[in-house]
Amino acid sequence: MMSIHARLTRIFALTLAALTFMAPAAHAQQQGLFQTAITVNDMVITNYELQQRELFLNILRAPGNPTIEARKGLIDDRLRLTATERAGITPAEAQVLEGMEEFAARANLSADEFIKAIGQAGVAPETFRDFVAAGLAWRELVQGRFGARSQVTEPEIDRALALQGTTGGARVLLAEIVLPLAPPVAERNQALAQRLSETISSESAFSAAARRYSASPTRGRGGRLEWLPLGNVPPQIRAAVLTLAPGEVSPPLSLGNAVGLFQLRGLEETEAASPETQALEYATVLFPGGRTPETLAKAEEFETRYDTCDDLYTPAKDLPAEYFERTVLPTADVPGDIALELAKLDSNEVSTALTRQNGEFLVYLMLCGRTLDLPLDENGEEIDLRSQLREQLYNQRITSFADSYLEELRADAIIVEQ
Repeated sequence: MMSIHARLTRIFALTLAALTFMAPAAHAQQQGLFQTAITVNDMVITNYELQQRELFLNILRAPGNPTIEARKGLIDDRLRLTATERAGITPAEAQVLEGMEEFAARANLSADEFIKAIGQAGVAPETFRDFVAAGLAWRELVQGRFGARSQVTEPEIDRALALQGTTGGARVLLAEIVLPLAPPVAERNQALAQRLSETISSESAFSAAARRYSASPTRGRGGRLEWLPLGNVPPQIRAAVLTLAPGEVSPPLSLGNAVGLFQLRGLEETEAASPETQALEYATVLFPGGRTPETLAKAEEFETRYDTCDDLYTPAKDLPAEYFERTVLPTADVPGDIALELAKLDSNEVSTALTRQNGEFLVYLMLCGRTLDLPLDENGEEIDLRSQLREQLYNQRITSFADSYLEELRADAIIVEQ
């Protein structure tokens, strides 16, 4: 597996190559870099800031179209700044430095190492610092404004623990619409997902939309899934589903390379079980050529010849190293689109629903197994599940409040794009 440092190095090299290729045009437009591109409540966003944010999102491999997400993110930051300045909130320098260290640690780097690395791709330290500072100020405002209303009661934790048991508790009946976020269609599909989540009000409408728009193989049956143990459902989907009534549709949920909508068709509580947190073990094989009849035929031949994940080591020895990977991760850490497919599988079953690199590779995905061990912290101690779940439910609620508040700020703002 390629290390974090190697992956970042590769991303930087690709970004630098792109910048080199565009150098003459960029030089010609240099004088326009600091001109106003957008105003938000009389606060200016320059072309330079847009360029910097786009580069930064590229490095982070953030979902969606970087150009579109850069504009949206900077507008949202100005809206947040409007609210935090009004509340007199400005993070102390020590808080910002600590936040930068925390962010960089996700890539196993110090803040200085991270700044040096992104600098190779043309991102200024101030871009990283401003990104972190804006997030810290907004978090402080939101916690002060909505923290008390987001508290979780003990009975709510009891019910959530029972529902999330993997050998009992509950099972769920869902329908899905999965829309890819490859660059050519990302903006359109993000907008489509939002529109569908706001307008679908019946199972028949959801089914029709799934047949028309969904990229999942379930589209032929209107997006309908079989009954799933709630504990098998990826955490971000499970959290959204638990807030729905039958027939309701979730907001658009990020699945990494796709965005998903889920309609609750049924929820059955069964015998309560001790809550267990899963680790998922799975194998992936990449087939060049994308989702074509030829590659699907090769994948079908694989499925016929190789019954278990261990069997896949036989063909893997003749493949490029990056084409085969066997992974064990806590369920919460599995990429969203992979986690959704694994939720539908039993051990040694296969999915060929996914692609990678803008559809250039078909993903042959096999579930090796589910581990039902209690989660351990970095010191090998059992995690307090009640405290963990309390934090998850609290974060879910306060995020919902924050998103609604940001929508209010956007509705009241004067936004002018040049």
